Amino acid sequence: QMCIRDRYGGPQLVQFNMGRRIRVQRKGHGNVFRAHTHHRKGAARLRSLDYAERNGYIKGVVKEIIHDPGRGAPLARVQFKNVYRYKRDNELFIASEGTYSGQFVYCGAKAALAVGNVLPLKSCPEGTVVSNVETHPGDRGKLARASGKFATIVQQSEDGRKTVLRLPSGKKKLVLSACRAQIGVIAGGGRIEKPMLKAGRAHYKAKAKRNNWPVVRGVAMNPVDHPHGGGNHQHIGHPSTVSRNACPGQKVGLIAARRTGKLRGTRVVAGANFIEDANK
Repeated sequence: QMCIRDRYGGPQLVQFNMGRRIRVQRKGHGNVFRAHTHHRKGAARLRSLDYAERNGYIKGVVKEIIHDPGRGAPLARVQFKNVYRYKRDNELFIASEGTYSGQFVYCGAKAALAVGNVLPLKSCPEGTVVSNVETHPGDRGKLARASGKFATIVQQSEDGRKTVLRLPSGKKKLVLSACRAQIGVIAGGGRIEKPMLKAGRAHYKAKAKRNNWPVVRGVAMNPVDHPHGGGNHQHIGHPSTVSRNACPGQKVGLIAARRTGKLRGTRVVAGANFIEDANK
């Protein structure tokens, strides 16, 4: 709506029809596209970093292995004794492969190097397979958390302050050696190897996560619904690349693409000597 003056000088309200809000605009608003979190069991994180973990270890026991709707990996409900009060603390860990109910789990700098235990990276030798790795000490786990995923310790720095990790994507990342990690591979591996086979399974998979399926192609829509819609044949009709500064109703396709087409050859990226040594 816009307020303009009529020929007598008085205000007049004019309605402009600016087209329909496309799907990507509606997703940003939330509404029916919000995540389905009602049945989820809670945030799966490591213990809060405390004195016991910094200087020794603390023992917990796996009470049960549970399923978390919308997550491919199972969760382990681990119970610890509270070090300050007479009570018990329940934590939700992402279960490592081989974890079982009744298992003892040890967390701390002096814990044993065994599957399911939580140790700082400086206590793990090179080649150790870890998961649920912190990016900053005390953030309770950020990397390699999906089912079947793991990170590998590639190299420890000479001063013992930094560690090079190989992430599930293949990328190498430098983190502080004080960051904690869970030993072993996340359980639930091989989940994506089983084909869906029918639309019903994809429907129930999306139902547990969010309203993101089925996905209608833009070229199959009308011009009012999508910038790629319309025409006598299903075609975009113009380059699919779009500016980073495009207006929201126009921002679909290859957004701010640096390049398009098939990747050919290799690209050498110069990095720190520490990273280059780890690649050898």
